[in-house]
Amino acid sequence: MGKAKHPVTRAIRALRAAKVAFEPALYDYVPRGGTRASAEALGVDEHQVVKTLIFEDDAKQPLVVLMHGDREVSAKNLARHLGVKQVRPCDPKTADRHSGYQVGGTSPFGLRRAMPVYMERTITELPFLYLNGGKRGFLVRLDPQDVVRVLAPELVDVAT
Repeated sequence: MGKAKHPVTRAIRALRAAKVAFEPALYDYVPRGGTRASAEALGVDEHQVVKTLIFEDDAKQPLVVLMHGDREVSAKNLARHLGVKQVRPCDPKTADRHSGYQVGGTSPFGLRRAMPVYMERTITELPFLYLNGGKRGFLVRLDPQDVVRVLAPELVDVAT
């Protein structure tokens, strides 16, 4: 059985350039299905599917938050951690503009513009995780330590 073809996105190019081992995972994208739909389609624990969220601080500066699929980000705790008045998730159009990806297909790799990355600390404890590969219906399975090595995220405790 041959390898399934997968998209070659900016995220995949960035992973290859950083020499990150990954396994592509394609599934039928479900609009508004989120990490629950992708986890079910792939037969994996939603806790291991990590969502890439684009937030803005009160100065409209974008930032990336990586969070377990089955958890939410406490914007209040994140703002407190950053020392700003507030942070909020970007609306889809603004998130697309900042990241260069379409919401539902946002990867933290190969972003259109450099942004600070914040990652929930417990993600580093997973044996492996699934992150978006830069297209709807396309995740990549990789080692959390590769995410830390390549993205150098600030580890935070902001899950609710």
